Amino acid sequence: MSRVGRVRSASTAAARSFLRRRVAVFFTFFFPAILVGIFGALVQTDAAGAGLFTKPASYYVPGYVAVVVLFTPLSRVGSEVARHREHNRFEKLATTPLRRWEWLLAQTLVNVGIIGVATVLVLALTTALTGATITLSPLLLVYVPVGVACFCGVGALLGAFADSQDGAVTASNAIGLPLLFLSETFVQPALLPEWFHPIVALSPLTYFSQGLRQAIAPASTDAGTVVLDLGPLAALGVLAVAALGFLAAGALAIPRTD
Repeated sequence: MSRVGRVRSASTAAARSFLRRRVAVFFTFFFPAILVGIFGALVQTDAAGAGLFTKPASYYVPGYVAVVVLFTPLSRVGSEVARHREHNRFEKLATTPLRRWEWLLAQTLVNVGIIGVATVLVLALTTALTGATITLSPLLLVYVPVGVACFCGVGALLGAFADSQDGAVTASNAIGLPLLFLSETFVQPALLPEWFHPIVALSPLTYFSQGLRQAIAPASTDAGTVVLDLGPLAALGVLAVAALGFLAAGALAIPRTD
């Protein structure tokens, strides 16, 4: 079997495995919808207020997209790697021509497809419920796959080092929640202390949310909403480098046997 055939077969198996898990399907597509409903339609934004949600509704669109781009790869890939370790599946895969990086690539491709559909749902709900005005930039088609690839690599690392499948899910939540709210998604950098800004700049999600916001909602961005004033292409470049690094590290961390 060719390399393309191996990746295609592994992708098909991963997609079928995902669709068989109804709870996973539910939370992948409906959890971000619940967030949009709560924070977008119920809480809403108040430009005259102080604190959170004082920016235009379009400012928070990248944050809603970041929910699925961050949490789905972390939990799905992390739990998949941990599950394969627990059941010695990597030992079985080691007897086949499928390489570890090909397996991770297949998982990444499936996540890109799933999260691509979820992103369309999030954008449709956000514009319908909050009245946010966004530009459907072609960069959206690049940011989402690159962001997904980045956090698939992180998820692979979590699954490789966690002691169990439950541990991988717990670790993904422990890492994902701080990243979600401290990466220029819902909390503006102006609301954070100055000493914390360098830490915000270390998060790959910061470059995802900042670059995507400048691409689809440039009018909502000002000096108080960014830690590093990068253009959308520069932010995408940083995110792409992070994605390549985490994918390579994740592929190397996947054990041949356990």
